[in-house]
Amino acid sequence: MAKKWEVSYLLDFYGDVLTEKQRDVMVQYYNDDYSLAEIAENFGITRQGVRDAIKRGEATLLELEEKIGFAARSRALREGISQLEALVKSFLDEMTNHVSDI
Repeated sequence: MAKKWEVSYLLDFYGDVLTEKQRDVMVQYYNDDYSLAEIAENFGITRQGVRDAIKRGEATLLELEEKIGFAARSRALREGISQLEALVKSFLDEMTNHVSDI
């Protein structure tokens, strides 16, 4: 399941570099949770064709992330922001408690 979430996340960052059809296949598989058979029917191709498109798309997305790293940087930035928000909330709570004690 973790791989599915990771590829879906990478689609958000790099999906535009895929062909339109490949991106649509991957979105249906990873984001919409369609089966290979359902996707094959939607695109008029075989299940093997769907699987091949997904595997090529995965390889492209993972290679881009390895080379560019936008998704990892974004994730790190979000984590840093969450930590800062928690610190600010803690500080404000402490200040509120300190002022009410006076």
